Amino acid sequence: MNIKTTAKCSEELIDTFAPIMSELEFAKLGDGHVAYIKIMTSEEAQRMFPAVEDLPEGINLFALHSADGTPLALTDSHSAAVGHAMGDELEIASIH
Repeated sequence: MNIKTTAKCSEELIDTFAPIMSELEFAKLGDGHVAYIKIMTSEEAQRMFPAVEDLPEGINLFALHSADGTPLALTDSHSAAVGHAMGDELEIASIH
């Protein structure tokens, strides 16, 4: 069996299984219990958190997001983002 045949078989196998969860159900998984921290530039943070004014340019910030991606908090340190999650009793998930 060559690579092309293997890839075709894999695609056919994947197509035969119905999804267990919808994308919306998957996004809600862990909602209110799980969060993640994302590093972003101040420019990205300004777009995601438009209510925050006068962010210094060219720095990295730490955004805390709920499991479904909703932004919860913006800080200038990882430890502050972790502290915010702990204060809200949220489990921090590792993302890559």
